[in-house]
Amino acid sequence: MEKDSLVSIIVPTYNSEKFLEGCLESIKKQTYENIELVVVDNNSKDNTKEIAKKYTEKVFNKGPERSAQRNYGVKQAKGEYVIIIDSDMHLGEKVAEACVKEMQSDSKLKGLIIPEESFGEGFWAQCKKLERSFYVGVEWMEAARFFRKDVYELVGGYNEDLVSGEDWDLSQRIEKKGSLGRIEEYIFHNEGHPTLWGIVKKKYYYAGKFAQYTEVNKGAKNISRQTGIIGRYKLFFSDSKKLFKNPILGFGMLFMKTCEFGFGSGGYIMGKIKK
Repeated sequence: MEKDSLVSIIVPTYNSEKFLEGCLESIKKQTYENIELVVVDNNSKDNTKEIAKKYTEKVFNKGPERSAQRNYGVKQAKGEYVIIIDSDMHLGEKVAEACVKEMQSDSKLKGLIIPEESFGEGFWAQCKKLERSFYVGVEWMEAARFFRKDVYELVGGYNEDLVSGEDWDLSQRIEKKGSLGRIEEYIFHNEGHPTLWGIVKKKYYYAGKFAQYTEVNKGAKNISRQTGIIGRYKLFFSDSKKLFKNPILGFGMLFMKTCEFGFGSGGYIMGKIKK
């Protein structure tokens, strides 16, 4: 493996002091040494910038949403490759190393999917962990987070008009330039201590913006699966042994997703009306 290939890790932030230290510590502990860290904040009111400056000199301010922050971060980056994660994510120690090795093994690869696992406190965090476990290896649910920087720039990066579905949108455009691969190392998503009300409120917000994604990606091969509620239930019940290994957790997750789908449908309809 060519150890001199620089990897730039881009982290957009907004009032992220609760989670940011864990995120940046995981970057610091990467087994791959040639890394630069770029943090792009969006006018945080807390100590986010102060925490970030303990880990890197490359701390910038940009808004209004995370897609614009990500694109700005890539513009400031010097790496041949970029990894883009959120401030509530921890990288497994070998993520960067595995990504560079995989990318250099095949010149046709333009991006890589890094599987994700949730963790957190409380019952609903465990439900989110169970839910996310069903998405690993499912092509229409996962999206790439590691890219060749030149290809990322060639396709224009994230669509800054999208607030929801932007990860899928970028992966689909990257895939037109080559192929997407995957690694076995994980990103760990810190759910914190979520409440059911907080989960469905978040779903309502992002579902309200989702119509923009479906409009931009009409005819995309995975769009019907990504938007289909029945398909999601089929995915969960495809491994009923895992789903009901802990029956309380299984039924709790299904109840949570039913609430999310209900609020999400309402948010989607309201988003279409407003548009």
